[in-house]
Order: sequence, then C-alpha cells, then structure tokens
Amino acid sequence: MEMAPQFFRHGPSLLARLVFFVLLSLALMAADARLKFLFEVRQAFAVVIYPLQRLASVPTAIYDTINEFFVSQHLTDENMHLQQQRLIDRGQLQQLGALQAENAHLRKLLETAQRLESKAIMAEILHVPRDPFNRKVILDKGSQSGIQPGQIVVDDVGVVGQITRNYPWLSEVTLITDKDHSVPVQVIRNGLRSVVSGTGKDGMLELRYLAVNTDIQEGDTLVTSGIDGVYPPGLPVAVVSKIERNPSYVFAHVTCTPAAAVGHHRQLLILSLLTPVTENPVEAIETKPERKKREKVGIR
Repeated sequence: MEMAPQFFRHGPSLLARLVFFVLLSLALMAADARLKFLFEVRQAFAVVIYPLQRLASVPTAIYDTINEFFVSQHLTDENMHLQQQRLIDRGQLQQLGALQAENAHLRKLLETAQRLESKAIMAEILHVPRDPFNRKVILDKGSQSGIQPGQIVVDDVGVVGQITRNYPWLSEVTLITDKDHSVPVQVIRNGLRSVVSGTGKDGMLELRYLAVNTDIQEGDTLVTSGIDGVYPPGLPVAVVSKIERNPSYVFAHVTCTPAAAVGHHRQLLILSLLTPVTENPVEAIETKPERKKREKVGIR
C-alpha cells in the first residue's frame, strides 16, 4: 500500500495536538478535583498495577533482607564482644580497686613500722583455721625469718594478737579475741590499768573484775600498758563500747571493741620481742646474786 506524500495528508499540527492534550488534562484534573469523576478509574488502575508494583519491589526487598541479615549478624557479634569486654573491664576494675585498697593498707603499715621503736617484719595471712572455739590465723613467716613465740602482731590501727606457735616457714597467731588470751591495758583518759580478755567472739572483748564504781566510760580508748614486758606500751587495743553496772553485782560488765581489724586485711606486722626468749625460763627470772651463789657452790 502506497503512502500519500506528506503534502497530501491533512490533520492537526503537532503544536495543536500538544495544546489540545494539555487543555484536556487540565479539564480532567479540574473535573476530578471538584466532581470526583475519576476516583473509580484510579481505583481500577491501582488494582491492575498493584501486582506489577509488588513484583518490581521484590529485588529491593531481597536486597534489604540480605543487608539487614548481615548487619544484624555483625551487630550481634559486636554486642557479644562488647559484653565480654565489659565483663573483663569490670573484673579488672574490681581488681584495681582491691589493689588500691591493699596499696593504701601497705602504706599505713609502712608508716606504722616507722613509728614503732621495735623492729617489725611484714607478714601475710595465708589462711584462717575453721575452728569455732579458737581465734587464730596462720602467717607466711616462721622461724626461718626469725619469728619466735611471744612476738606481737599488729596492723595499721592496733594490736591483732600474739605469736603462740611457729614453724620453719609458718607461724600461728592467737588473736586478742580468743577466749584464752588477755592483754594488760591502760585507759588513756585517766591512766587506769586493767586486763582486757577475749570472749571467743569476733569483734568483742571484755574488761573483767572492774568494780561497779570504777571510773571508766563508754568511748574510752585502751592501749597496752607495757607492764608485762611483752607488749610495747602505747599500742591501741580496744575502745569501750558498753558498760553495764548492776548494784547487785560486785563487778561491772564492760564490753570493748577491738581497735584492729584483722578480718579486713591480709598484711600484718610482727614486732620484735622486748626481752629475748631463753631456753630455760628459770634463768630469765633468776637474780644475779642467786646465780653467783649457785656458781660458788658448784651447782650448774
């Protein structure tokens, strides 16, 4: 079929067509905006093209799902790593706090050792025997370090106890709270001398055989009197915490709180003896005239 030449075809020009369709679009838009004529048409077109829209969005949804999976896996791994690091940091922080507290305690012990006139050896508590009737601790210093029975053990606050048994590399300390242990003390406020005894309970001491009218008050500080020749004078021992005076009894019931806190620290100081320990206790109390008299008659 032969097509007619261009100059033989009749119809509107391109500009006329453009103007016509523009005017038609504006008229349809105005009619739809005011009269809602094309609402059903739009609904029909939306139903027809919805599957195509869903199909077109499938690649994007697949990409988002894969990306979210990898991002979620990365975040999960990072979260687990951060939780592990948090636990490690908390453990190190707690250890740092313990080391700082121990460092502060060691500084106080060093200051205490410098203040004391007698020689002091630092020792560490190895373990506490599980005996409910005795208050003792085991230290890591023994006879190989020059430790002898009778030496006094203190911390940075006050008297802890006394060495009662030693081994080559260990020593046993009887605490002042032991029921069979007593310490000669003196009240700082008025110079009253007495003996404080253990009760077998942690954190409790007693001043026994004090008359009801004895001048002693709650809050009085007790220090070693030094009259026994074993404990150096002036070491803090306890503080009077409670006094019960009953007129029907001869003696007052005085309860004290130890100044030292052996249950709170691992390092202690062992003080040297005020008097050397002899193998024969009789020789320690024998006077010079008696010794000369024994040597004169040939008694050995």
